[in-house]
Amino acid sequence: MMETKELKNLAAGLDALAVFRPLLADPVLAALKEYLDAPSAGRYAAFVAALYEANGGNLGRYVLRLCEDSANVYVRTVGAGQTPPAYMAQALAAELDCLQRVADLGPDALLAALPGSAASLPRYEAGGVDLSGSYTHRAQNIHRYGYGVWAANRMFYLDEAGRITPVSHPDATCLDDLVDYEAQRAIILRNTRALLAGKPAANILLTGDAGTGKSSAVKAIGNALFSEGLRIIEVRKDQLRAIPHVLDELAANPLKFVLFIDDLSFLKDDDNYSALKAVLEGSVTAKSNNVVIYATSNRRHIIKEKFSDREGDEVHRNDTMQELVSLSERFGIHITFSKPDKATFLHIVRHLAAAGGVQLPADELERRAERYALERGGRSARLARQFVDGLLAEM
Repeated sequence: MMETKELKNLAAGLDALAVFRPLLADPVLAALKEYLDAPSAGRYAAFVAALYEANGGNLGRYVLRLCEDSANVYVRTVGAGQTPPAYMAQALAAELDCLQRVADLGPDALLAALPGSAASLPRYEAGGVDLSGSYTHRAQNIHRYGYGVWAANRMFYLDEAGRITPVSHPDATCLDDLVDYEAQRAIILRNTRALLAGKPAANILLTGDAGTGKSSAVKAIGNALFSEGLRIIEVRKDQLRAIPHVLDELAANPLKFVLFIDDLSFLKDDDNYSALKAVLEGSVTAKSNNVVIYATSNRRHIIKEKFSDREGDEVHRNDTMQELVSLSERFGIHITFSKPDKATFLHIVRHLAAAGGVQLPADELERRAERYALERGGRSARLARQFVDGLLAEM
């Protein structure tokens, strides 16, 4: 059982944190530190309450997560491909030892400073983690795990100020949820795996009819390759001018990124067109080796063409038409998602219905699916999903 003097020594160790100093602002560790400095029943209860709120009451797992998610100077140095100086590595080892003692700090050890109060105070779990081993493993594989906000999140977006922000509830679509279009997804997967392997990878333009699964394919691949070091950052069309800044911010990051632009199209005089064109052709910044751009569009040529664009003299008309297709050609890979025919549509419906547990005779399922599609003017993977979701709602 830990004596009061040992608790004071542990408090002093936390005070001396340098590499992990930002952790002292964490509400759970801050509450624990207050108790270690001046034990009381109220401070103990406040610490346990904060731990309950944080993860249900397991101190070991909580401290492990704090360490793994910390974007401290040591892990940033490793992530940038540099070797931290020896004195920083020594400080890291000492601090991990201190934090290991925190992770192992059970309620009995804390309550030893409050004789006679233990029976009435709440309990929690501790221990069961190896901070040094886990941290060493993650540092050695930082290209897969990342650090800080990148370690805990798989999808991001640019907020109104252009800051990269985690998506709180990301789309959970997985590859097994997608039916047909295997050839198209295989191309995206192959290109993305090349990116993860440090090989040349192309920007991809996915075009085709609405609802055919272009966006779902990108998100599913992001989910599938998260553990291999892939992160998705969604960029709206009106944020394209922020891409050079984003590329600069990601340049030293050990992970690989897909900048995802959904439903891309421009009018011919749209300023955002020029911004994206400059990024794709590399006239704004050097080509990044850890970022690619995947864009979806319902149009083969991203710039909306007006009939007036075809008018004028021959030279002007040719220049205008060339400009209309030039942006599409700046994507290294172009993949088309065509609207499914009847057989493909019904295959998607049968797959989704079976996965959802829909109990209908095959002929009735197909008859109702076809009627549903005809009433809505066509077939698509999205429409198949909506139809099956409707059946599930009736169950």
